[in-house]
Amino acid sequence: MSRDEGTAPGRRLLVVADSDSYAKWGAALAGRVAGAWDTEFALLASPVLPSARQLDAALAGSGFVPAEVRTIELDALLAELAADPPDAVLLALRGPLVRVVAGRIAGLPNRPVLVSGFPGLTIPAEPKAVVYRELVDLVVLHSRREVREFRANAAALDVGVRFGLATLPFLAAVPPSAWVGPERDELVFAAQAKVPAGFEDRVRLLGMLARAARAHPDHRVVLKVRARPGEAQTHAEEFDLGELVAAPPPELLAMTGGELPANLVVRDGPMAGHLESAAALVTVSSTAVLEAIAVGVPVLLLDDFGIGPKQINTVFEGSGLFGGAADLVAGRWREPAPGWLGDNYFHGEEHDDWEAELARLVDARARAPLPAPVRRHNLVGGALRRAYERKRMLGDYDRTPAGAVAMVVALPARWLLRRVRRVRAAVTRSAPCAPRGA
Repeated sequence: MSRDEGTAPGRRLLVVADSDSYAKWGAALAGRVAGAWDTEFALLASPVLPSARQLDAALAGSGFVPAEVRTIELDALLAELAADPPDAVLLALRGPLVRVVAGRIAGLPNRPVLVSGFPGLTIPAEPKAVVYRELVDLVVLHSRREVREFRANAAALDVGVRFGLATLPFLAAVPPSAWVGPERDELVFAAQAKVPAGFEDRVRLLGMLARAARAHPDHRVVLKVRARPGEAQTHAEEFDLGELVAAPPPELLAMTGGELPANLVVRDGPMAGHLESAAALVTVSSTAVLEAIAVGVPVLLLDDFGIGPKQINTVFEGSGLFGGAADLVAGRWREPAPGWLGDNYFHGEEHDDWEAELARLVDARARAPLPAPVRRHNLVGGALRRAYERKRMLGDYDRTPAGAVAMVVALPARWLLRRVRRVRAAVTRSAPCAPRGA
C-alpha cells in the first residue's frame, strides 16, 4: 500500500514500528521523504503495540493515517520481504528489537537497505545502542553532537555502520510563533516514564506542580501523559503520574493541604497540540523541550532531581534552560542559549545528509546484492541467546519452541549472573584500599 497514491512508482520504503514513540518518529521521518519514495507503514506485533488512540496521536501531522497501518508478525514480515523486498526498511523499533529483526532480515536474498535510529535524546551516547544496531546499514541521528559521539563508539567497537544527520522530524518546520498572548493559558508539564524514577520523587514532583497551579490560578497546569491506564509505552512507568493525580496517595495530600488544585489536570494527545496553547513547557527530561524551542515556547528544565545520565538531561548542560521548583512557582521561564543550539538539534536542515547516505546505499544495492552484516558483539550463547532475545522482545507473539526453551534456561542464568555481579561489586566497595606504593 502506498502512503500517497499520487506518488509515481519508484524507490520503496517500508517503515516498521513497535511502540508509540517509535511510531511517531518513524512516521515523521518517512513523511520527510514522501515525495521521493513510495512508502508504507506497518506495526510489528509485540507487547508494546500502541492503542488506537496512541497510534492516532503518533501519526498526527505525518501524512499517514491509522486506516492504512497494518499490524504484522515477524515471520509474516520476513516472508513478505523475501517475496518482494522494498529498497529500504526503516526499523523504527526499540534497540534490542532492532537487533532481533535485522538479524533475521540479514539472511534474506537481495535484502533491503536497513535503517534505524532514535525517537528522542541519546546523549550521552551509549555503546550498547551501537551494539543493538550493528546489523543495520544506516543509523539516523539528530544532532552534530550525537553523530560525533556515536561515530566514536562505533570506531571503538569496530562496527562499520554509517551515521546520517537528520533534523528531528517532528520539530515544526515553520518559524517560531510569538508565544505571548491571553490564549496561551497552559503550563504544560511533559511527563517521562523513567525520570524521576522513584515513588518519593514522583510524589515530590506532583507537589511542585500543585504549588505552581495555586500560584498561577489563571493558568491550567497540564500534566501531559503519553499513555492512559492499560496502554503500553516504550519504557515501562512504575508509578504512573496520571494515576497518582487521579488517586492521590497520603504523601501527596499532606503536601497539598488535603486536596489537589482544580487547575492541575491530566491530558494526553499530540504534544504539538498542547504547545499551541502553552505559555511554557516544563519537564525533567523530554524531547518535548526541542518541540517547544522550535515553536518559540519558553522552557523550564527542573534540576531538583539532579543532572546526569540517569536523568537523561546531560545534553541540556550549557543550554541555559535549567531551574528549580522556586522558578516554576514564580514563572521564571528560560530561553535557550544561542551557542548551544547549533550543536544540539538545531543545526539547520541544510546540513542534513541522511537522505544522501540512504540514496548511496540504495544505489549500491541496485548494482549488486548487499553483503549480510556480521554480528560481532554479544555472541555468548549462540542460537539459544538469539532465541531468548527474540522471545523477550516479542513476548507471546513469538511462538517458537526455541523461544520457550530459551526463557526456561536463560532467566535463571541471567538472575544468577546479576547476583554474582552484585556480590562482586559489593566486595570491591568494601575491600580496604591498598597502601600507597603497594
